[in-house]
Amino acid sequence: MEAIMVKHRGFTLLELLIVIGLIGILIAISVTSYTTIQKKSRDSRRMGDLKAVQNALEQYYADYAAYPATDYSTLTTTYLPGGPPSDPKTKCYYKQTLGDTTGYSICADLEGTGTFACSTPCSGVTGAGCADLTDFCITNLQ
Repeated sequence: MEAIMVKHRGFTLLELLIVIGLIGILIAISVTSYTTIQKKSRDSRRMGDLKAVQNALEQYYADYAAYPATDYSTLTTTYLPGGPPSDPKTKCYYKQTLGDTTGYSICADLEGTGTFACSTPCSGVTGAGCADLTDFCITNLQ
């Protein structure tokens, strides 16, 4: 009698384990890349927000020959149509220092560089419960 060889179609257990391992490695790499991209995106928004506030404050200065005496949240919709911006992650307003009507300094901490220290809930605009935010700052141009 002649033996008839039956060929089974399918994968061996070793082949399946290798494929599952490779998929796991690819998922781990993509998750890490995704979180890095999210951080960079929020940092980019923070810098854009501060530049918008700087432009609004400079327009205010051009109109009144002085900066606002209190804080940047008092700028009307003429200067900041969307209202005062806040941090995309914590929703705190950006830390600011307005000594008088001759200058300002507004800072935001970038996630990729240093400690992100902002407590919740945010109290007011000035200070906003944030401490030592010195990674990206804007100051008066005049």
